[in-house]
Amino acid sequence: MTRTTPPRPLDVEAAFPALAAHRRTTTRLHPRHGLPGVGESSVAGPLLWPADEPWPVCTAVHPKGTGHLLSDVRLYRRIQEDARGREYTEEEQRLLDGMTRADHVPGLHDDAPVPMLAVAQLYAREIPDLVGPEGQDLLQVFWCPFEVHGDDRTIDVVLNWRRSADVGAVLMPQPEPPVAGRTQCVPTTCVVFPEQVVEHEYLGLLEGELQEQIDAWEEGLLDEEQEDETDPSSAASYATYEEYASAMAAARDAEPEEISYMSDLSIAPGWKVGGFASWHLTDPAPVDCGVCGAAMPPLLTVDMWECDGASRGWLPIEDRDSENDPRVIDPTDVYLGRGLMRVHTCPTDPAHPHRLSFQ
Repeated sequence: MTRTTPPRPLDVEAAFPALAAHRRTTTRLHPRHGLPGVGESSVAGPLLWPADEPWPVCTAVHPKGTGHLLSDVRLYRRIQEDARGREYTEEEQRLLDGMTRADHVPGLHDDAPVPMLAVAQLYAREIPDLVGPEGQDLLQVFWCPFEVHGDDRTIDVVLNWRRSADVGAVLMPQPEPPVAGRTQCVPTTCVVFPEQVVEHEYLGLLEGELQEQIDAWEEGLLDEEQEDETDPSSAASYATYEEYASAMAAARDAEPEEISYMSDLSIAPGWKVGGFASWHLTDPAPVDCGVCGAAMPPLLTVDMWECDGASRGWLPIEDRDSENDPRVIDPTDVYLGRGLMRVHTCPTDPAHPHRLSFQ
């Protein structure tokens, strides 16, 4: 099944023609639980990795055996999935009670090389906004699942580009670290349903006059909504509470949807490739290449939500009857930073070191 973002509530470029200079496409990945193969784009699926090529490892010095066993993280999620809509069995509860953060691999030294965790595999043939080194059509993303790296003490991300046609025999089984610092650093395996959509730049980065026009438009919408508000309880009396409740529900359903530039018209939520960066929790910050100084756009956005309450209008049409299903709203079980991490790459040379930003 494909995933289709609903049309935006209005044509924002018709309302504000200057926004045409601030448009960019992004490919929403729409991850959903599944069993992808090595020849497919995926989150946390098996990689098209050559059998004779070394797997990336983390060589940074930090505790590597203390945290949560990856096997426990996956078992916990399987039990949750199987028990959806019912109570846990005694055996399930016993297993859950036995899963704790602990020193699971005490013999694993802090300086030991440990396999990186496979996070995503993206094929350019499926992801139109995936731009990498010339001639390389496959991006493989890894991270060490401990937020202890660098001055910012965060995830260490590794990007590997390759030409998929060059891969012969595939490495099986594929290595992984035994332990993760937090369960939310371990993505659940998902298939993806890539969809290209149009975005418009973050409000705070638009020129001042255009920002003022959008702010004035939003204030006008708010004034109209306040003028149109009516109280059904004051317009009539009701013989029963049920009649009253029905009238109130009908009034709520008749209320127009609130529209805002940032929530509904600007930047898509969820895992995606390309597009713009949202700075909804902090002031905008430059992300420039440390080699050549070029401004670095997001390559990959890792989001805790497919969409949240403020951005529910971006929920795919195919999922509109499942808007409260965590497998739709939080499919990957990943939470980094304050919920969102971006990997930025250099547009001049994708081989230049990438950078991370968090929201």
